[in-house]
Amino acid sequence: MDIREIARRAKVSTATVSRAINRIPTVDPQLAKRVWKVVDELGYYPNTQARALVSGKSRIFGLVVSEITNPFFPEIVQTFENLAVQHNYEILLTSTVHDPKRMESSVRRMIERRVDGVAILTFGMEDSLLEHLRFRNVPLVFVDVGPDIPGVSNIRINYQNGIRQAVQHLAALRHTKITFVAGPLHLKSALARRDAFKASMEEIGLEVAPEQIVVGDH
Repeated sequence: MDIREIARRAKVSTATVSRAINRIPTVDPQLAKRVWKVVDELGYYPNTQARALVSGKSRIFGLVVSEITNPFFPEIVQTFENLAVQHNYEILLTSTVHDPKRMESSVRRMIERRVDGVAILTFGMEDSLLEHLRFRNVPLVFVDVGPDIPGVSNIRINYQNGIRQAVQHLAALRHTKITFVAGPLHLKSALARRDAFKASMEEIGLEVAPEQIVVGDH
């Protein structure tokens, strides 16, 4: 089964079938509907690699996280995939486990699969790897850990607001010796949360003794 048979049954050209399957927006909606009706009837599955070569789009988004087992990530990954599927994309998920070699391998896989964009939710990407992706014009989105350079989008998390609310709530209950459990302080996000805690305590006139900040491994 190939697109010639689909074209014959849908009474359109093979070029129209190709454009419809690749979801090219210039295809007449009625023709596209006829093509997809035949595709469904025949149970035809397009060769995604061949389709990518024709369209120049893989319809794959890359998603890089540090640890899949981290409770922070499952909901984000699920939402990312749901949105991708809604727009007829699939995702290539990879984890680095904070290993520079795994990060390098992840980037290489993204390039080999010709992903249409990459979301990075982990730290530790070396500048050379970042440049490999930017050189190939791969759109990049970082969550809280990206550099402020052209061609890279960043989603910043407002730690200050959430931590201020927590501190003010405890202070309203008349607690004055408030302890903060920080993450590993080599992480930018952990440093940002720690600084937000200290600033929130200072705002309400409470001092922070060194022993009130405990470094954890989360």
